[in-house]
Amino acid sequence: MSDTTAVPKIDADAERLLMAMRAANRPPFEQLTPDQARAAWQMMRKAMNQFVPPMADVRALAAEGPNRPIPLRLYRGQAAAADRNSPVLVFFHGGGWVVGDLDTHDVLARHLANAVAGVSIAVDYRLAPEHKFPAAAEDAIAATQWIAKNAHDLGVDASRMAVAGDSAGGNLATVAALAAVRDGAPCIQAQALIYPTVDLRCDYPSYERVGAGYTLTEASMHWFRNHYLTDPSEIEDWRASPIRAKNLSKLPPTYVVTGGLDPLCDEGEAYAKALEQAGVEVVFRHFPGQMHGFAGQFGLIGASDTVSAEIGAFIRKHWA
Repeated sequence: MSDTTAVPKIDADAERLLMAMRAANRPPFEQLTPDQARAAWQMMRKAMNQFVPPMADVRALAAEGPNRPIPLRLYRGQAAAADRNSPVLVFFHGGGWVVGDLDTHDVLARHLANAVAGVSIAVDYRLAPEHKFPAAAEDAIAATQWIAKNAHDLGVDASRMAVAGDSAGGNLATVAALAAVRDGAPCIQAQALIYPTVDLRCDYPSYERVGAGYTLTEASMHWFRNHYLTDPSEIEDWRASPIRAKNLSKLPPTYVVTGGLDPLCDEGEAYAKALEQAGVEVVFRHFPGQMHGFAGQFGLIGASDTVSAEIGAFIRKHWA
């Protein structure tokens, strides 16, 4: 594991992005209502004007959910254009269970589809505070199960399946993997967790060390958590804090990435260590000079290309 105990120097590309964000003078999440925060994030993503990688196919789908149909978006990468039995990556977007959707993470989902040389399917789970915990977790589990059960009709191979997500989406990805272990299906062969939220106690040293001044703050994390949870006792539930799960030993091989200027970095490293101690194969990648959200900043932050390429190689290895 890398040393994550000191405040590192910010990478030059991350610093340029941070300066642009400060110049835009966007209010922090905790000063906004959920609807205002969602609108602000949509505007920010559009302003970035990122290149949109072409796909062989992009389709809207809907999975059977516990409360309502769960919107999905299927991306068939260029390398899988003629393959109607493609490996499949189920992707969960970040946003603290409060903001984010299929559009805010469209570019990342496309890059991942190409990186795994197969199909990625993004899940538009229910958001808080309209839908409190465990709604998002229930949707993540249900969508993953539905994709596996309908693999033939979707043109994917349920025996070559992986899950991935960033931030709150990383939480939901590993929750879906834990549920698959609990239920005995589907067979998830790898998981990629991008600066995941895995412990809603929100009390790791990195919250104090780098909990202010960057893209994600301690105050914003508390805002997200308070909108998501109904009662503090839910923090101990493995569906909210997967690091609290009683048995991690049967989880699939895992890629974990963290940034040194992210309050979530210590819990991400702690989860990687907990998985290793449980006997799970882990690749842990720490980017000292990067902030929360860097893996989706294609065209702005070079490390985003590195992460997507490494995730692709890691998952393809375990599908081989």
